[in-house]
Amino acid sequence: MQTRITGTTMPVLEALLQPGESLISEGGELSWMSQTIAMTTHTQMAGGGGIFGAIKRVAGGGTLFMTEYTAQGYPGEVAFAAKIPGQILPVEIQPGNELLIHRHGFLCATPQIQLSVGLQQSLGAGIFGGDGFLLQRVAGVGTAWLEMGGELVVRDLQPGEMLRVHPGHVGAFQASVNFQITRIQGIRNMFFGADSIFLAVLTGPGRIWLQTLPLANLAHALQPYLPSGNSEAKDVGAAAVLGGIVGSMFDNR
Repeated sequence: MQTRITGTTMPVLEALLQPGESLISEGGELSWMSQTIAMTTHTQMAGGGGIFGAIKRVAGGGTLFMTEYTAQGYPGEVAFAAKIPGQILPVEIQPGNELLIHRHGFLCATPQIQLSVGLQQSLGAGIFGGDGFLLQRVAGVGTAWLEMGGELVVRDLQPGEMLRVHPGHVGAFQASVNFQITRIQGIRNMFFGADSIFLAVLTGPGRIWLQTLPLANLAHALQPYLPSGNSEAKDVGAAAVLGGIVGSMFDNR
């Protein structure tokens, strides 16, 4: 299997599969593929525990059905593009080197990769903290490609070293890193500060990947330019502004 990541602001992963080789992804991730690629949609991943593995995957923010892309007879190409401006990160997974990733982070993987819910230490904080606290666990043996928003910042934490992070900026971290949810201190900070009430506390040892553009931040930035429904003229104007913003993203790559 040969792979390459093309592009900068909106990258795409292109994989050249030899006959019999496969990649798996969640539904809706495919960008394009050659005629020698066959698609098979099912609920199971290799070693994923059948229907119970699928349920755990859904609980972690994934989809019930997975799609497997296999080259049949001849080499074939399959591609997966990023959905937001950011990075595509390839990571090697093996026993003892599992990762926890943000809920929208899984792009595709080789067939022996398993995707399930990443357990939280505090269920209550997870509920009140929102989607940013819902993590997926990537396990098994093989290569997984992750999608991160914006730029990537990599930190290697030493044993006992701690980093407090706004939850949306947590892209991925090794399973050896201790993950906890904590509230910010001080009544004024909680009720009058513009930051989140909750912070993720990551304690080493292990590597963490931070993303500079969480999906929620991108949606919040675009929200003022989306149609509001107050008037047809306003809707058209907002759509034109949004179209100009998106167009400039591509023009200035």
